[in-house]
Amino acid sequence: MTHLASLLLGSDDVFNNYGMWLFLSIGAVALFVVFIPAVTWIDSQRKEREAFYKAETFRRFAESSGEGAKAAVELLREESRQKQLKIMEGMKIGGLINVGVGLGLVIFLRALIGAQPVYLCGLIPGFIGVAMLVYVFFLAAPVE
Repeated sequence: MTHLASLLLGSDDVFNNYGMWLFLSIGAVALFVVFIPAVTWIDSQRKEREAFYKAETFRRFAESSGEGAKAAVELLREESRQKQLKIMEGMKIGGLINVGVGLGLVIFLRALIGAQPVYLCGLIPGFIGVAMLVYVFFLAAPVE
């Protein structure tokens, strides 16, 4: 088919990269139409199942007795505390990574282009990392 079209148009330049275009278009369709929606659907099903099991567990605790209700409330508090700790630890790691990326960028750009102050661009991720660390260590409410 492409050979016939190239004969009619009189040039092979139009269809030189037809195979690459076909490969990339099929890959893009597979990624955006099949893979991403499938992964999103699977993840939402997992979250829904976890929420159902958690709600069922709390319901059984609450129905068991007065001690069961207290245990359910304590479990909720502990879960909330663990979630806050996980968020704070993630911010610490993110801040350290940003500081490291900024420092590496400053060193790399200074060595690559030494005559101009382009290396100061590395201060942007560095200051973002410092801001994250300042928030975690000084400004955030302590985890109870």
